[in-house]
Amino acid sequence: MASHGDAGEQTGTMDISEHQRTWKLFISTIKFSLSGIGLIMLFLLIFRTHG
Repeated sequence: MASHGDAGEQTGTMDISEHQRTWKLFISTIKFSLSGIGLIMLFLLIFRTHG
């Protein structure tokens, strides 16, 4: 049978500052995306071409 010894994996090595920087980038991307979608919707509302 296979041995169940150390697999060589490390846990808990991620730097918290790197995690926070990634999270802030994700949130800012979501904000800009939603703002852009809102502007497109506003543009379509104002300049709609159907009767």
